[in-house]
Amino acid sequence: MNDQIRTKEVRLVGPAGEQVGIVSIDKALQLAADVDLDLVEVAPTARPPVCKLMDYGKYKYESAQKARASRRNQQQTVIKEMKLRPKIDKHDYETKKGHIVRFLTAGDKVKITIMFRGREQSRPELGRRLLDKLAEELKDLAVIESAAKQDGRNMIMVVAPIRPKGEIVKGGGGGGRKSGRGGDAEQAEAAPEAAPAEAPSEAADEASTETPEA
Repeated sequence: MNDQIRTKEVRLVGPAGEQVGIVSIDKALQLAADVDLDLVEVAPTARPPVCKLMDYGKYKYESAQKARASRRNQQQTVIKEMKLRPKIDKHDYETKKGHIVRFLTAGDKVKITIMFRGREQSRPELGRRLLDKLAEELKDLAVIESAAKQDGRNMIMVVAPIRPKGEIVKGGGGGGRKSGRGGDAEQAEAAPEAAPAEAPSEAADEASTETPEA
């Protein structure tokens, strides 16, 4: 910028974006001084370098404002996780489906994990059948983003809300039951890409994960 520019001539652009042409650096600096603006190098690798006349302080301020506004408007993608057993009873199934509905209604994606134990690992069709049932019952709220697939001792499916997050009013059905250890059975924890560790009890099967997606 200004006297820091080390070149004999530049391709000059006026404050309104008009092309002035190739001029000596001395002339460019004089033109900048005449209109009380800065000479800013905007394309240093061009031959000759491209410089523009601008109010650099104002430019930095406006750029910072735009960056802040962009960050405020940027929607954070969140992935929740719900864990189920292939032989889950009807009451627990309805409870956990209610949590999934609430997550989707809030605009979040949901990673649904079926956890197999012992001999259940030889019956993957049980998990697939359960995921197909969920997908069918959630079809008015969600689309399948990642189809059911085996991942070690687990089977995983990811569903995403049909409508964008900004159009969805937070709330929705499905209340959570309380854990026998006290507190909500729906525990917030990170949802890793790898298969989650096996929960020691049924109360730990259910977990929600908030993972910002880059």
